[in-house]
Amino acid sequence: MNRRDFLKLSLCAGCSSLIPAFPRLAAAGPLDNVSFNAATYSNNRPQTIMVFLYGGPSELAGNFTNYDQFKNLSQTNYAEYFGSSNLQATTHGFWNAAGGNIMEELLANGDLNVFRTCFSQVRWNDDNRSHGICVAQNQRGTFNQDAAGIFSNLARVLYSNDIIDDNTTMPFLTMEGESGFYARGNLSMIPIIEPISINENLDNPFSRSSERDYTDTMDALAQARNRALNLSPKITDAFAKRAKMESFIDTIDTISDPDLGANNYDEDNSFADKLKTAIKIMNYNADTQVITLGTGGLGGWDDHNDAENYLGRMDRLFRALRSAMAHIRQVGKIDKINIMVMGDFGRGLNLNSANGWDHGNLQNFFLLGGKKYFNTPGVVGQTAVNSTGSANRLYSIPKSGTYWFEPLSVAATIYSIYGITNPEVLTGNQPVIAPWGNPLIKS
Repeated sequence: MNRRDFLKLSLCAGCSSLIPAFPRLAAAGPLDNVSFNAATYSNNRPQTIMVFLYGGPSELAGNFTNYDQFKNLSQTNYAEYFGSSNLQATTHGFWNAAGGNIMEELLANGDLNVFRTCFSQVRWNDDNRSHGICVAQNQRGTFNQDAAGIFSNLARVLYSNDIIDDNTTMPFLTMEGESGFYARGNLSMIPIIEPISINENLDNPFSRSSERDYTDTMDALAQARNRALNLSPKITDAFAKRAKMESFIDTIDTISDPDLGANNYDEDNSFADKLKTAIKIMNYNADTQVITLGTGGLGGWDDHNDAENYLGRMDRLFRALRSAMAHIRQVGKIDKINIMVMGDFGRGLNLNSANGWDHGNLQNFFLLGGKKYFNTPGVVGQTAVNSTGSANRLYSIPKSGTYWFEPLSVAATIYSIYGITNPEVLTGNQPVIAPWGNPLIKS
């Protein structure tokens, strides 16, 4: 990404560093009813890296437990397409060839929780498996796809409760450009909490090195003009903030990458570079609450055809996550930083005539880190094969009598670790993830 393109993104989304804060505004709509516990936030001090797998990944990497039940029902033969040697399950039922061996390492180390029954009964009933609607709902934490995003709501709650103020630096970042997680909905714009767009190379949109011959003079003229017109005195502060942000980003860029031994990041993988940069920022800057990113560099997850690419993509994803967890441990932030991984929806079990999977309603939710506030349930959820006798109606569903949750419960869980005590008011009564009645979140 060149500096001009990066600057466009940052000026659209990252004006919080350049525009002075507006006066505190009363919360709007559903935020009026939100309850916040400052002690919970202070005790947890969470930092979240949200990885969204656009396109809707198959569940099979994390849940290969039912292969023997569905393999003979599939339109295309799995063994003939993938090869028999690539169809082995690991001890805990992961797909070995699709990163399952790495999942086992992370699980053994206490770094990974796999929730196999993130299932939308609402969408199942409505026969809804549409990318746009499902992405919008998941990123907003509500079935109202026009509502504000999860992190827009969170930002305003933290701002209203003085967790974020004029002195907070880069509280919300996106490494994927515009994102539904930051959709404004009907919330008013408050520049200080709008996300800043940044990339894995930390190209500095605030740098003025090419403008040094005249920048200081122009700054002085602009500040004088603002004072002469009796505009907000805080407009003057914006110029100082720009210099501060330039220095801040340049400082992060100078931090040496850690030696993680065998778990060093794959430098040819831009997704791994994004993870590494996100962790560097969070380690250096406790003010950063959330960083969102997609998986550019790995590819998309809309595997309607040629699903063999899914194996390598999942393997690279979990190699990067393994390196990220080693990085987080090395910088001493395993208690604070969590990584969440989810997508639009899941996939069916039928390998279609194009050697791919069609849309489904059950997906895995992967959760790593956050030891201070998350319990470690390990592998959660059991599934059964649902078949109507037609190959294209071959799906996984939660096994009867076992634990499952709607995707919106991910939002409720996020809100809860940041101190919101009644997240259900934002998620249409969908509760915090709590497998078998045992809380995922530590009391």
